[in-house]
Amino acid sequence: MAATAKQSYIWGTGRRKTAVARVRIREGTGKFLVNDLEVDAYFPIEIQRNDVRSPLQATDMAGRLDVFVNVSGSGKHSQSGAVALGIARALREFRPDLEHTLREGGFLTRDSRMVERKKYGHKKARKSFQFSKR
Repeated sequence: MAATAKQSYIWGTGRRKTAVARVRIREGTGKFLVNDLEVDAYFPIEIQRNDVRSPLQATDMAGRLDVFVNVSGSGKHSQSGAVALGIARALREFRPDLEHTLREGGFLTRDSRMVERKKYGHKKARKSFQFSKR
């Protein structure tokens, strides 16, 4: 089920911590926008840029798709992980034969680690007040 060039998008949603990325892909020339900015302008650190582009490079789709991302919440590092997951899910919808490659690379696995909640009677999630026996 390939998309046509007539503004029909394939959607994918990625999440990491509290970051949520809504990804749209279509066949095109390789344009990559994150929150209406070029990907290199939005993610200044090279590790984050590599994380975001890795699903496209693993499937050899890097120059053949236009990618448009809206991402919000958390920090830039978590946002890059959310964008990578969203791109991988959109690629799986775009070309189901790529699922094995994406699964092998670990791009379709959601990182479930979240911030632990604060408990009552404690200062933070695990830190407690000093205990004095006497």
